Order: sequence, then structure tokens, then C-alpha cells
Amino acid sequence: MTLSVFVDGAAGTTGLEIRQRLASRKEFSLVVLSDENRKDLAARQDALNASDVAILCLPDDAAREAVAMIDNQTTRVIDASTAHRVADGWTYGFPELIGQDTVANAKRVSNPGCYPTGFLALLTPLLRANLLPASWPYSVHAISGYSGGGNALIDRFESDHSIAWRGYGLALGHKHVPEMQQYSGLDHAPNFAPAVVDAHRGMVVEIPVPVGAIEGAADAKALHTVLSDFYADAPLVQVADFGDAPPSELLLRKDARPWDGLSLHVFGDAHNVRLIARLDNLGKGASGAAVQSLNLMAGLPEQTGLTPSA
Repeated sequence: MTLSVFVDGAAGTTGLEIRQRLASRKEFSLVVLSDENRKDLAARQDALNASDVAILCLPDDAAREAVAMIDNQTTRVIDASTAHRVADGWTYGFPELIGQDTVANAKRVSNPGCYPTGFLALLTPLLRANLLPASWPYSVHAISGYSGGGNALIDRFESDHSIAWRGYGLALGHKHVPEMQQYSGLDHAPNFAPAVVDAHRGMVVEIPVPVGAIEGAADAKALHTVLSDFYADAPLVQVADFGDAPPSELLLRKDARPWDGLSLHVFGDAHNVRLIARLDNLGKGASGAAVQSLNLMAGLPEQTGLTPSA
């Protein structure tokens, strides 16, 4: 059966990439509004209620308004905004952590944030296995391509070529922190240090862990083993080998192509560990994650139509 899908906010970066991923998919039929109707409330409400699945690529307030416009019991929703990530009644759309069946059966799914995707993928399995304590005050350092900031930030970077690095979230109230804490189960909110670099897409998320100073913490090899076992059957997550000689560098490239996977790395020893996630902020960090949830909600293999590797 073909499912009808309406991408509300399809003119934005995330919405455009979702539509590109779905354009050739025979399992779905896209409900598309004309340019003159895409901001018309009545037209949007009709499209929302006529669709089997609505994917919201909107600012937070607009996403809440869109959900309120759905007046039937059948339209299912995937929200790519921050609005419902820690809200009651919503399923967090991270199948590898929440469970594929949970996402498949959900009526309301909230897309994870791009930074939390890397953070949670690294830390949550280790906390669940009791190899690291939830009581430790973790830090997370991350950089992203500028496309994650929306059209205004894209225009800023592409018009001002003198910008090489932009640190932000300096007031420590970044909107991704609540989901990082809630879905990891940490006692303390992580100290999150995000930045943007002069690349259109790509993301690196790093958690430095001084395991030698943490009572009961496992060493790097043990952490790697647990992550490898946890994601052994996850088609969109790859855990890099733990070799005796780590690579000399990890790179983000300005000409990176879109991809929808997540690459996890463990470096270190019995004293210090660097947990590192690499992903496409517009792939597994946004559009790819939405399509992964949509696949499951449609009863399809989660990786259908997606690109697992860079």
C-alpha cells in the first residue's frame, strides 16, 4: 500500500532533503502544495489531515501549531523540530536506542537533534551496561557544518568567507541539552560546547572521558566491545575497529556527499578515552533520521532508500 506523505516546511534545508530522499520512492506519494499555498493555513490543514504521515520541518512554534491543526485520528506525525523531543506522548525517533518496534508503532515521532544523535549513540549504551556512571559530569565538544543552522546561517557563511569557526551556545542553555540528559539518563546536564565550521555539511561529536579518574569506569577496549555488540545489527551505524594503531586524523570535507549513517570511534587506554561520532548533520542528524522513522512506520526495513556509508 502506498502511503501519502506531506512534508510541511519543504522549502527549508531539512524538508528539501527529505523530499529528495522520497522523490523516487514508489512506497510513498508526496502531497505537494504550490508555492502560493504552502504558507496558507487552510491549505496546510487540508494537506495535514489528508496525509497518512506528516513530516514537520518547521520552527518549534509552527510545529506545535501544525500538530494542533490535525483533527483526525489517523494522520501520523514525524516532527523534525525541537518542539516535542522531550514532550509527553511523543516517541523519540532513535530506533537503535528506543527500539525499532516502538518507532514503527508510534503515532507521534520526534526526530532527534543532530548533536544529540552523536552524543546519545556513544554514551547511552555504555551507561546502560554500567561501564560508565550516570553521575559523572560529562562534557561534549562538537562541530557542525553550517547547513544545520538554517537559511540565515547558510547565507551568513556563504556571503562572509572570512568566517572559519563559530562557537555558540555560550550561555550554556542550548536547546539540545534536555534531550541529551533525558535519553541518556545522566544525573547532570552535560557541558555542551558546540561550534560551526566552514563546511556545508558534516558533524563530529566528541566526549572526552578520563576513565582512570572515574571509579568503576571501564577502559577503552571494553567500551569499544560494548558499542560494537550493541550496534551489531544496526544497518545505519558502524563502529570502527579498535586497532593497536589509531588513525592519524579524522576529517570533515567541504565536498562531502549526503549520507545517512553514523560512524562511531573509540580511542584511548585505561586512563583517557575519546568517544567520537561522525555523521552528516543533514542525514542521520535530520532528514535521513526522519526517513528512517518513516520507513519503520510504513513497515519497511529502516535503511530502505538511505545511504549507510559516506
